[in-house]
Amino acid sequence: MSQANRPRVSLLLACYRQERFIADAVQAALAQTYSPLEILVSDDASPDATFALAQQAVRGYAGPHRVVLRRNPRNLGISAHFSLLAELAQGELLVVAAGDDVSEPQRCARLVAHWLAHDRRPDLIASDLLDIDTAGRVQQRLAHTRLDDWTLARWLQQRPWLVGASHAWSKRLFAAFGPMRAGAHAEDQIMLLRALLLGGATTLPEPLVRWRRGGLSAKRRAPDLATLRLQMAQGNRATLAAIEQHLADAQQAGRGEEIAAALAAPLARARFTAAMLEPSPRGSTWRRFLQATGVPLDYRLRLLGYTTLPWLIDPLIRTKARLRIARHGDAAGRPLQD
Repeated sequence: MSQANRPRVSLLLACYRQERFIADAVQAALAQTYSPLEILVSDDASPDATFALAQQAVRGYAGPHRVVLRRNPRNLGISAHFSLLAELAQGELLVVAAGDDVSEPQRCARLVAHWLAHDRRPDLIASDLLDIDTAGRVQQRLAHTRLDDWTLARWLQQRPWLVGASHAWSKRLFAAFGPMRAGAHAEDQIMLLRALLLGGATTLPEPLVRWRRGGLSAKRRAPDLATLRLQMAQGNRATLAAIEQHLADAQQAGRGEEIAAALAAPLARARFTAAMLEPSPRGSTWRRFLQATGVPLDYRLRLLGYTTLPWLIDPLIRTKARLRIARHGDAAGRPLQD
């Protein structure tokens, strides 16, 4: 294929508080073999040295790729950050990259070849990953759920396993649905639903990203009830944002009623969680508990306990955290260092 007929690709390297790894992520982006390629390195107002180290990593670059280095004046969060980068990008195909992961040099080239082999029809491509630890050692290969035959009906019944850090999106998704709303922590299922509502999705079964365990996507286990409640409230706000995005996208595609019916149960749970963990002056905790519909009783009882029985629940959580440290590692489940 001649250079003139090749689709322009934009690699969106979004980083936040990843000073330990950003240099490797940037160097991997600069080493991409595909052209024409633009690389957008964007820091989401990190409070550490992430942006300064990204500047250092691109300084003096004289290769074939167009490189844009930028920094948000305030923290936007994952969904809003990627939406902004998609708006700024010039490419037809948008390749997602995180500041603590490493893209293989042939990543963009293989994604383009796969896209062209499918006549540019899919709006989302998910490649396999290599699971690496914080030192960069490969632990295992991770394969996504195969998406080529995944339909909207299947998505409504079950979510496939995906990691957004290995995705590529067509820019058509943003032209059709607009930017993602702020607040969602994970963009993977949002963008997959958009793709299923438009041109479909596909899987490229090649490990093209070294995905670092223990990064921003790692779960942090709470050492006490107060921390647990805070983490649950934060996670639930992101869940609500994602559900509301799904509903808005479905409405845009003319599938609003169908998807609203399928998401009624998770929406009820998210709203109940918000009411219990972030209560307003209106109504008592017991009234919220009793009036919740569509939420499993065991989950309602659990949150009721967190709210009304902290003297009982907090010691149990603290004990569990101490046992985790003694047996496995620290309070976040990470192995202890010698």
